[in-house]
Amino acid sequence: MQLEGIHHITAITGDAQRNLDFYTRVLGLRLAAKTVNQDDPSVYHLFYASELGQAGSDITFFEYPGAIPGRAGAGMIHRIVHRVGGEASLDFWAERLGVAREDGSVVFADPEGLQHELVVNRSGDEPLTAHHPEIPDEHALQGFEGVWAYSDDTAATRAVLEQVMNARAVDEERWELRGERRGGWIAYDPAPLERGRQSGGTVHHIAWGTTVADHPRWEEHLTSVGIPTSGIIDRHYFHSIYFREPTGVLFEIADDAPGFTVDVPLEELGSKIILPPKFEPQRAEIEKRLTPLPDPRADWAPAS
Repeated sequence: MQLEGIHHITAITGDAQRNLDFYTRVLGLRLAAKTVNQDDPSVYHLFYASELGQAGSDITFFEYPGAIPGRAGAGMIHRIVHRVGGEASLDFWAERLGVAREDGSVVFADPEGLQHELVVNRSGDEPLTAHHPEIPDEHALQGFEGVWAYSDDTAATRAVLEQVMNARAVDEERWELRGERRGGWIAYDPAPLERGRQSGGTVHHIAWGTTVADHPRWEEHLTSVGIPTSGIIDRHYFHSIYFREPTGVLFEIADDAPGFTVDVPLEELGSKIILPPKFEPQRAEIEKRLTPLPDPRADWAPAS
């Protein structure tokens, strides 16, 4: 079994409106789902993705209003790397974001300090883009390339990645997980001395993609080698298995169905609060606690 690169990445925000404005209006992603954290339905779970809401482009956020700034430390992801179409796209984004180009990339942070990097897409994978009236399609973000995490000792993680998750070592610090459709990587930097704090502007977990058919086989495989897991959890849009790799990074394995259109048609993604069926009886109470978030596309017509 081979994992299909990065399925999604979930982080934390303390300000849903500011978060939505940055990821949709600045980065040009589509609000694919406006729902709630299924483990704590009193808070938002916002999903930003490609035009079709595809796995591989999907960055998501739990909103904990007023969350203090977090800090990435050992056992945490500290930078998310996205793909763009070419060198001209790097120039476009450096100007749009008001940052200087580095050698072959553009590095920036969101309003809460979460680090991002843009690199040219040399993977050969399908570009996963969204439409935005201010961003030419050829410069749109094309999905995830990889992530950087912090660790001082990756020996045990190497064993899990290579022997359990079938990752390929690219070099001493980076491992690629590639299936038939997509690939992505995780790399490790030496951890800072200061202890990490998971809060606003930090990554909560990273999910690796698989198929519906292989998903239960991954649960059997992980438990057979003694890795504790959450078991298979129905997340309504996909199914999830959670476990921690040895340095502490929270991993998830997620399948690819039914997707966001299980609730609404494609053209309505992100336009209303959607709740898994088990929470529908609590809709009125839940909506009272959530910050009103207008559809960011209500005032413009996406390109065809």
